[in-house]
Amino acid sequence: MGSRLRENPRRLLECWCEVVGPQGEGGRPWISQKFPSTYTDEEVLKSVPQFTFPCPFENTTIQHFSFVLTSLDSKWTYGFCRHAPGSHTALVLLSHLPWHEIFYKTTWRTSGGDDPGDLTACLQSVYKAPVPTPGSEVTIPYASNKFFVGTCPDHYKLPTIPENRNLLEYYNAVDVENMVAIFASMLFERRIIITSRRVSRLSACVQAANLVLWPMQWQHIFIPVLPQHLVDYLLAPMPFLIGVASGLLTKVQMEDIGEAVILDADANIVSSPFQDTASLPQEVTATLRRNLRSAHNTIGDGVARAFLRALVQLIGNYKEALQFREDDKKITFCRERFVALRPLAMQSFAEKLLQLQIFQQFIEERLQRLNTGKQTSDDFELEVNLLGERSGSKVKQQYRQFVTSVRKDGGAIIKTMKSKSPFKHLRSNEPSTNPAVKSAVKSVTKGGKQVKEKGRQTYKEFRGRLRDLQQLREDPRTSPSWVNGEGVMQKKPRSAPTSPTITRRPRSAVGGGPGGLWSRLHIKGLPR
Repeated sequence: MGSRLRENPRRLLECWCEVVGPQGEGGRPWISQKFPSTYTDEEVLKSVPQFTFPCPFENTTIQHFSFVLTSLDSKWTYGFCRHAPGSHTALVLLSHLPWHEIFYKTTWRTSGGDDPGDLTACLQSVYKAPVPTPGSEVTIPYASNKFFVGTCPDHYKLPTIPENRNLLEYYNAVDVENMVAIFASMLFERRIIITSRRVSRLSACVQAANLVLWPMQWQHIFIPVLPQHLVDYLLAPMPFLIGVASGLLTKVQMEDIGEAVILDADANIVSSPFQDTASLPQEVTATLRRNLRSAHNTIGDGVARAFLRALVQLIGNYKEALQFREDDKKITFCRERFVALRPLAMQSFAEKLLQLQIFQQFIEERLQRLNTGKQTSDDFELEVNLLGERSGSKVKQQYRQFVTSVRKDGGAIIKTMKSKSPFKHLRSNEPSTNPAVKSAVKSVTKGGKQVKEKGRQTYKEFRGRLRDLQQLREDPRTSPSWVNGEGVMQKKPRSAPTSPTITRRPRSAVGGGPGGLWSRLHIKGLPR
């Protein structure tokens, strides 16, 4: 469990393929050529044709869509496909980077021209180019004296409309009420199916639904466009987010699927056996609807920011449950404090959050960054700080100073916390040993100036400041339950599988009796 993105990908492009579609009844797609020829990941290459031609679909216009393959270490490899009308082949780019706009443009540049030398030169340029800094520009040649320039997305920043085509397609196809419904169902980790006649819309809606969950990320089965040979995944007895072409879904017995949330992106209809939207705190859903309906949100990051602010209301207080464990010198997360510090109306939902794998991934990632002194000043933290300023929360404002200090000092605060002096006598069960409070105290003492941790402040002076702040956070239940890194995580729910890794082809779910089909499925990582 954790982030699906590789932290330091080696290159922009892993592999380029041209895939020939099925020829005749019973035919199977196959790769006609690839670049580089040295790419030898056989498991990936066997999966690419099936995901490039997942099922029969209308091909009257150019369609771009993406698929995801999951490695054994749970990291995603993205496949970016281009289907041209009337063509018997499709182009695919494989990358560890979720840069849809950049790679959709690249597939177009590699699709035309009569000079094979231009194609080779373009692919070599992309393959050899170093991975640019997020937010910077990348220049890719695609013919003699011709280039295209694109801006590399930063997945620590919010996606914008119209630049992010996945979010634009999702916002155009699905109304506010249904976007909120899918968002709520993802927060409760349901089995979710999105369906459409167009694979481009299908892929975009699935990718966007996961996108607006940031800074959390879907941790279960994730298939933007379901290949026909994997249709039995719809019978999986665990959470999933799967895009299914309308024609394929009609061949499945719905009673075999069981309880699932289904979004028809063409008709803009959600059917669900659950009351997930009503189960969220009303103040959160009311604010979310209002922000999504605001006219100025149609351009820029307004749509993504509306969902982000809803998540800030739900989980933004996680920092108030952080504390420092003296025994192993780590920042940890206290489950009981997280619940107790929520308003009474939100405590029930907070308890449910503790059992969600998407929330666990979020906490683990934040703790890992704090314990290694990495930057934590992203859009989520900035929104938390703004909420703290509006609500007058002293603890949140103090944490803002802590985050700023870590960013400026490159982790010096964390390193000092781990030193033996002057804090070695503080007990790990004191709420005031939270690193955010330590940093805040020192920031206040120095009049808001940049914190410079060199162990100069005496314990007597520090203890006096802590006594004043401890009243803000007094709570006897302070034993940490979640520990990042090498610590132990208690009450961790069973991990569900991720996107498919195939060892053999399962039998089809079409036909057959209820309840017996899933038992025939033989897929690595999934129970029989």
